[in-house]
Amino acid sequence: MTYFVVQSLNGLFSAALLFLIASGLTLAFGVMRIVNIAHGSFYMLGVYVAYTVAARTSSLLAGALLALFVVAIVGFLMQRFFLRRFASQPLAQMMMTMGFALFFRDAALMLWGGDPFTLPTPRWLTGSMEIGDIVFPWYRVFVIVVAALVGVGLWIVNDRTLIGARVRATVDDPEIAAATGINVARLSGGVFAAGAALAAFGGVMGGPILGGYPGMDFELLPLAFVVVIIGGMGSLKGALIGAIVVGMIDNFGKALVPELSYFTLFAPMVLVLALKPTGLYGRA
Repeated sequence: MTYFVVQSLNGLFSAALLFLIASGLTLAFGVMRIVNIAHGSFYMLGVYVAYTVAARTSSLLAGALLALFVVAIVGFLMQRFFLRRFASQPLAQMMMTMGFALFFRDAALMLWGGDPFTLPTPRWLTGSMEIGDIVFPWYRVFVIVVAALVGVGLWIVNDRTLIGARVRATVDDPEIAAATGINVARLSGGVFAAGAALAAFGGVMGGPILGGYPGMDFELLPLAFVVVIIGGMGSLKGALIGAIVVGMIDNFGKALVPELSYFTLFAPMVLVLALKPTGLYGRA
């Protein structure tokens, strides 16, 4: 029983990080209909920027805030000056994001080198909670709680604010949304920047546990895509359910049958696509 509870908590920790990454990816796709191959790079840049700032200020909070700001600006400029030029050309946009992903990867290797590192864990989050035989790090509990709060915040913005209504209208029908006076181009840039910031935030949250290293962007990207494919492109609820499913399956699969971990991860995606091609909560 103890083993099951601990592994379930580890699965929730993985799900929390995946939700932070996948929520931005699915929002950008919902508004722009773009498969962003560079989304994992935003996660990587968040880790590296936070590491640079934390090393100089000894403050993970300062590193997190600057990482969110820098990566959001990078995402906005990327959408404004490059991706917007190829609106309604998904293949061209996808190939351009692939180019950006390779550029960011090489730039990070040139600027920060190839040595792996970890972000500092705040002192007040060191140690582990102990409930009977269950021992689990406080920092992982903190990440799970933060991801839950982010999810609630995104739900409030999406369902209870004017900005959220405009985003939903653009997701449903961008042409009609533009005809009603919504600046779809500006909204797309804002959503893309917010998605980039969410990925960077996921990197900062995972940095003290997973660390940073060359190639981590392309390792995490397939997991994020599995999440949004299972949950449905453009659906925040789908991103949440998909993150929990993938986090649990990935964690238990690696723990119980490591030689079949990729099969146990991608098999549910294939099953969902066979039964519901748009994902659990996606719409055609």
